[in-house]
Amino acid sequence: MAITYPLALPTIKGIRTIRLVAKNSVGVNTSPFTFSQQVYKHQGQIWQAEASLPPMTRAEAEEWFSFLVKLNGQYGTFLLGDPHAAPRGSAASTPGTPVVNGASQVGSTLAIDGLPASATGYLKAGDYIQLGSGATARLHKVLNDVDTNGSGEATLDIWPDLRSSPDDDSAVVVSDAVGNFRLSTNEIGVDINEIELFGITFAAIEAL
Repeated sequence: MAITYPLALPTIKGIRTIRLVAKNSVGVNTSPFTFSQQVYKHQGQIWQAEASLPPMTRAEAEEWFSFLVKLNGQYGTFLLGDPHAAPRGSAASTPGTPVVNGASQVGSTLAIDGLPASATGYLKAGDYIQLGSGATARLHKVLNDVDTNGSGEATLDIWPDLRSSPDDDSAVVVSDAVGNFRLSTNEIGVDINEIELFGITFAAIEAL
C-alpha cells in the first residue's frame, strides 16, 4: 500500500511531553564601542517541536517506531499540534462556523466571521487556530484575547504571519489545530531497557 503524506500520529499511546518553539529570524548588530543595537526583523518564522513518548510495551512502541520510519527521515511529513491545547475561550463550547472573512489577507492579522455574535473571549491569548488541511495545514497561535462583534466577526492577531493569502470563506479550525511538520533529522531511534519497556523521542520542524 502506498504511503501518502502527511501522516496522522498513531493513537495507541499519546505524547507524554511536547516542547513547541516559536522561532523568529531577527538580526541584531551591537556596536563594540557603545553597545547600541541595530535590530532587523527578517521574514522567517517557523515552529519547532520536541516530543517525548511515555514508556511503552513492544507492541505499542512498534506502532510509533514504524510511523517514524515511514517518514523516511526528513522526506515525509506528518500533522502535529499541542495535544493539550483545547481553546480556553468560548470557542471550546460554541465555535460557530469560523471562516476567513475576505481574500488577499497578508501579515500578522486575520479577519474571520461565521462566529457567535457578541461573544466576549471567543478565543484567548495562546489559543491555536489552523488554516488549510493536509499538506497545506498551518498552525497559528492567537496573541490577544478575541471578542466577536454583533455580526459574528473578529480580527485575530496571530503568529506566525500568514504563509499565503487564504481564500475567502475557507475554514478556520479552532479545536485540535495542527500544522504540517517533518523530522529535524534523518535518524530516529528507540531506547529499550532491561524490563523491555521502550522509549521514543523525536524532534520536528514545520514543513514549509
